[in-house]
Amino acid sequence: MNNENFYNILGVTETATQDEIKKAYRKLAKENHPDAGGNEDTFKKISVAYDTIGDEQKRKQYDMQRNNPFGGFGDMDDVFSQMFGGRRPNNQQRPVHTSNITVSIGVLDSYRANKHSLSYRRQAMCEPCNGSGGDKTTCHGCGGSGVIVRQVGTGGFVQLMQMACDVCGGTGSKIINPCFLCSGTGSKPEMKSLDISLPHGIDNGQFLRLQGMGDFRNGTYGDLVVRIDLRPQDGFDKIGNHLVYNSFLTLDELNSGNMTVPHPDGELNIKMPKKVDTSIPLRVKSKGFRTDTVGDLMINQYVKFERD
Repeated sequence: MNNENFYNILGVTETATQDEIKKAYRKLAKENHPDAGGNEDTFKKISVAYDTIGDEQKRKQYDMQRNNPFGGFGDMDDVFSQMFGGRRPNNQQRPVHTSNITVSIGVLDSYRANKHSLSYRRQAMCEPCNGSGGDKTTCHGCGGSGVIVRQVGTGGFVQLMQMACDVCGGTGSKIINPCFLCSGTGSKPEMKSLDISLPHGIDNGQFLRLQGMGDFRNGTYGDLVVRIDLRPQDGFDKIGNHLVYNSFLTLDELNSGNMTVPHPDGELNIKMPKKVDTSIPLRVKSKGFRTDTVGDLMINQYVKFERD
């Protein structure tokens, strides 16, 4: 069918009325619909042809371009190339939808790679209708494909674009008897709880993607995207790969020359330099986060005491 024009595809003459074109399309669409055992590619060609010559304005442009020696629609392979980026959409899958939440964790949780329990609200599959929303019928706007083809541009610059059917919203069907529980949405709200394993060194603003833990939509569960809000914890903070500890010292501790740091790998006894300068943090090599590089432990010194 590569060399056939849109009239030939629908089996009508070039002088056919719009009603004749519509009747021919309905007959062919019913016979060639994939749900009825028809060929998917043939059905899409029929849809493309009808979307163009089934509209009076588009039909006029199509007829003009067929007689234009400098351009035109070309054969069906060219049409599919424009519509689907150079390839036929055999068994195309829709991109997975996502749901997003933000979770606050502590710096030590990031260092220890702890498990974190979270609870969130999501849309789950409605059980009475098994996520279908109720009894359905094939959409008359797209013939069940969920997509229609629109012609964009005028004159010699025309492109066919595939887009979701505006009648059914891209689902290919319409609900005629909605489910009593979900009112046709196919989903219901629920509180979901789960434990996630934090990778060592996860930082503020980074994301974790949990497959199949998002909202139920269009018959599938999407992914849950967790944004990390990293916060100081028990006096510790994180700067790059460095673990930062804020130490509040008394005069007695300062004079003793020793400091104890409750490092997450185990308590550290730090011998302080003789010259005290609290404006410069102390550094303990290789006691920070271990990701791409090994960071250090940085100790900020704050003196805290009461005068007599």
